[in-house]
Amino acid sequence: MAASDSGTAARRAAVPLSLAAMATAAGFLCFMPTDYKGISELGEIAGAGMLIAFLSSITVLPALLKLINPPGESEPVGYAFLAPVDRFLEDHRYAIVGGTIAVALAGLPLLYFLHFDFNPMNLRNPKAESIATFLDLRKDPNTGANAINVMTRSDDDARKIEEKLSKLPEVLRVQSLKSFVPEDQPAKLKLIAQGAKVLNPALNPDSIDDPPSDQENVDSLKSSVKTLRTAAGEDKGPGAVASRRLADALEKLADSNEATRNKAQAIFVDPLKIMLEQVKNFLQAQPVTLDNLPPVIVNSWKAKDGLMRVEALPKGDPNDNDNLRRFASAVLAAEPTAIGGPVSILKSGDTVVSAFVHAGIYALLVIGLLLWITLRRITDVLLTLVPLLVAGAVTMEICVLIKLPLNFANIVALPLLLGIGVAFKIYYIVAWRSGRTNLL
Repeated sequence: MAASDSGTAARRAAVPLSLAAMATAAGFLCFMPTDYKGISELGEIAGAGMLIAFLSSITVLPALLKLINPPGESEPVGYAFLAPVDRFLEDHRYAIVGGTIAVALAGLPLLYFLHFDFNPMNLRNPKAESIATFLDLRKDPNTGANAINVMTRSDDDARKIEEKLSKLPEVLRVQSLKSFVPEDQPAKLKLIAQGAKVLNPALNPDSIDDPPSDQENVDSLKSSVKTLRTAAGEDKGPGAVASRRLADALEKLADSNEATRNKAQAIFVDPLKIMLEQVKNFLQAQPVTLDNLPPVIVNSWKAKDGLMRVEALPKGDPNDNDNLRRFASAVLAAEPTAIGGPVSILKSGDTVVSAFVHAGIYALLVIGLLLWITLRRITDVLLTLVPLLVAGAVTMEICVLIKLPLNFANIVALPLLLGIGVAFKIYYIVAWRSGRTNLL
């Protein structure tokens, strides 16, 4: 009796289990020919894993059952409490099928608004300190976080590329090594020399008085306090209020100790000395050429073998995906050899979307052919695939409604939906063909 029951169970499980395993494996293996290496390897691993799981289910599992000989089930396996649901579905089958199809079709226009977020930075927590800092820095064009580069070995080509990219409306600024050599240098140097002639006596006096004593500083502070309060008078305007506030602060500093005044002097006077020293250096400007540029600048723009880069920066919000896409597309249209973060992200997104579209089509065709060969009924093939397509469409429609874009993380669920989803449909179809109706 036990052997007969085992044989019956094996025959009943053979067709749905084999067909589900082959269809699921085929669905995953169809991702192998795609250009997206990550999903290609996922298809290889998952497809091979399904085959291994199937072989284990028909060899190792029966052997373990025979060896361990676990006790049988005390009652039939199933969900008896779902019997009312079975009856409800059978009694209202037309309304349920029609309603489901109507909802799926009504939501199809939503798929127009479904988009793929190709920016991997959006997978990170924007509130994390490191990510928040990067997003703030990326807003500054000088950081070059979203720059696109075009490489060349010719100065003439670099100039032509710079001119071409600077005309694009999506480009904010174009730079190359020559950008660090100022234009109209003779006229500018003449103006600097005139300024130096006027400012040098003040910046480089013939004699310097001794530093004031602490008492002299106190007297000067009190004199300033008196002058500010006299100027403010009883006026209620913002200028008068600010004058009185400054007078109060200076009076408090005058009444404090010498160490506090020395600290305040270090805070205000030392930076002023540094700025004045910088002004003195600026007034000694000399002609700038490519030959006397600092090596640190030259090395970041030109390699030792002569390869140089032209850099383009995006106009608009650098954290906006659509803006980056327009920027990358415009630069690539002008210079197809352009490289950089926005280009890599854009092309990666296009590759991922293309891989899923092609793999999905291949998988549906292969699974459909496999089902037709096994089931020999077009209606059964459609009954297996149509719910799967409806589930995929509704899933993406819900993504639009809850404002969840597809990205590099969640798009992996689509092959899982295709591969695993078809298996359960097969179990229902085979059970129905064998005469079972209470499927839940």
